[in-house]
Amino acid sequence: MTTKKQRLASVDALRGFDMFWIIGGEALFLPLLTLTGWSIFAFGDQQMHHSAWHGFRFYDLIFPLFIFLSGVTLGLANKSLRGLPMSERRPVYRKAAKRLLILIGLGIVYNHGWGTGIPADLGEIRYASVLARIGFAWFFAAMIAWHCTVRVQYIIATAILLGYWLLQTLFGDLTPAGSVNAWVDQHLLPGIHYQNRPYDPEGLLSTIPAIANALAGVFAGRWLRSKQGQHGKILQGLAAAGAACLVAAFLWHWIYPVNKELWTSSFALATIGCSLLLLALFYLLVDVWKWQRFNTFFAIIGCNAILVYLGTSLVNWEFSSMSLFGGIAAALPEAGGALVIACGVILLQWLVLRWLYKRGILISP
Repeated sequence: MTTKKQRLASVDALRGFDMFWIIGGEALFLPLLTLTGWSIFAFGDQQMHHSAWHGFRFYDLIFPLFIFLSGVTLGLANKSLRGLPMSERRPVYRKAAKRLLILIGLGIVYNHGWGTGIPADLGEIRYASVLARIGFAWFFAAMIAWHCTVRVQYIIATAILLGYWLLQTLFGDLTPAGSVNAWVDQHLLPGIHYQNRPYDPEGLLSTIPAIANALAGVFAGRWLRSKQGQHGKILQGLAAAGAACLVAAFLWHWIYPVNKELWTSSFALATIGCSLLLLALFYLLVDVWKWQRFNTFFAIIGCNAILVYLGTSLVNWEFSSMSLFGGIAAALPEAGGALVIACGVILLQWLVLRWLYKRGILISP
């Protein structure tokens, strides 16, 4: 069993790139569009919003990319518990379960971060969350990776995608109220749903295909490890697999739409393809071409990804930015002022994260 934690610079940088849009990057396009009138910023702003139902935009990728990267770390570690006595397995199980419970708890805190606090009535708490889904996807992917052969892992990932497709199409339709996801969440998910919808976008059933995202990350991480130092083979493998997933997802979309809210299998496949291609790109830029400044900027964010995400719920960064840069913003045209405040939000968070990074305080998957 490999106990040494493996880290790859490109993985931390890609995770930081992913979280950059969460900490305020999505707010840059609209003021830039107003200032320049360039259509590219209009396109960028459009991509910074989730698809209303069927379809795919860049912002839909942020969540599944994070799950994919949590799987990459499992693949890089290449840990196996097969054949070990229970006395050696038990501490690993305990650590994995603790991680899962912590993420579920932090997800509840995040859900009620800007409200009136976590309700005293247990039935008024929203238990489903982004962090809980990350926890469950990582946990089950870890159990599969630790106990199953590589061949069985691929079979399980394929069975998850195909089985979920059949479940959604045979026992419901792909509408908000008529989906099987809505039935499961209404009958089995405790607490309230997001915005009181008939389903929860981070509900029980739609967590299952997210495990496939994490397993795809495991496969990618194992490929990176097995071909260590062979840059050409690594890039070819990641790019070919990513392109194949995207083509398959595009064809599948015509009979089984890509849908983030229900996390359809076609959506999982599309986001796996995008994640693989982005990983190939960042591997090229960071690990092959050695773009150090590029790497450092994003790695500082990526090494404390969980803290970054929680901070968006628990800290009013826009208020802090206004307190420091409000005078400059007020002296500029409205769009220029908005851009200054948006950049200030990113800068303040990055400086806090840099302070943690320099001191070796890392809180990430």
